[in-house]
Amino acid sequence: MVHPYVSVVIPVFNEQENLPQLYQRLAQTLEKLNKPYEIIFVDDGSKDDSRGILTEIYQQSPKTVRVIFFNRNYGQHMAIMAAFEHVRGEVVVTLDADLQNPPEEIPKLLEKISEGFDVVGGCRALRQDSLWRKTASKLNNYLRYRMTNIRMTDQGCMLRAYQRHIVDLMVEGAETSTFIPALAYSFAANPTEIEVKHDARLAGVSKYNLYRLLRLNFDLMTGFSLIPLQIFTISGLILSFFSILFFAYLVLRRFIAGPEVEGVFTLFALLFFLAGVIMMGLGIIGEYIGRIYQEVRRRPRYLIKNILE
Repeated sequence: MVHPYVSVVIPVFNEQENLPQLYQRLAQTLEKLNKPYEIIFVDDGSKDDSRGILTEIYQQSPKTVRVIFFNRNYGQHMAIMAAFEHVRGEVVVTLDADLQNPPEEIPKLLEKISEGFDVVGGCRALRQDSLWRKTASKLNNYLRYRMTNIRMTDQGCMLRAYQRHIVDLMVEGAETSTFIPALAYSFAANPTEIEVKHDARLAGVSKYNLYRLLRLNFDLMTGFSLIPLQIFTISGLILSFFSILFFAYLVLRRFIAGPEVEGVFTLFALLFFLAGVIMMGLGIIGEYIGRIYQEVRRRPRYLIKNILE
């Protein structure tokens, strides 16, 4: 068996309309490299006919295509991690199945890898997304950098290339929840970024709704930084200090002006504010504790139903 130079990893979830064109364009691009390659699709519990289409693609090209089927949906990053455990190539490229990042951009990433970079991230040029998605992405990028000091221009772009040793390190971690681009950057010695094209989605809908985006950012926040806990601790100390001052002021006012009820609504407002801060802090602590609980249980991150190879 020929050892592949590049492994292209593609998570798939309900992308039946895009898969035939994706494979055709991707295979044409990789053939032009004149180097051995493999394509690994991971069906993340699709409910449409993606499974059948992936089976047909494998039957057409069993020497270069491998397909992993999950027993249910585990999420994009777990699908990629499952493929990482099975890759054989020296360089690993991740690519979404929605064709918004053209497969024809892959040679640009491989060229940077050949220059000695161990992680190459894609940055979507002229991004074809809605205004709120663009705004949310910019906010996420800013918060991520402030909290983790991991500098990525476009964390939402999954068109990325990794040298094999970076992928092996990520697999060894065996975390139950993670954010792959940030994890790779934490291991990288010489990362870089390049601009890649971004097309409008031709078929299907985005699988990232508001809830999934929030969950993804919780994974990023709790997996790579303790700053949220530290901010809550410092905020608690500051609020406690001002609460003591305010209590001393009320006691002094009681002695000077006597009993009064004019400030009762102010007290209620402060009480509700402090209760909100406490609830937020408990939520942050709960996120960390929940992830510790998931890790110590040591349950499988995903279950593979079968593999075509």
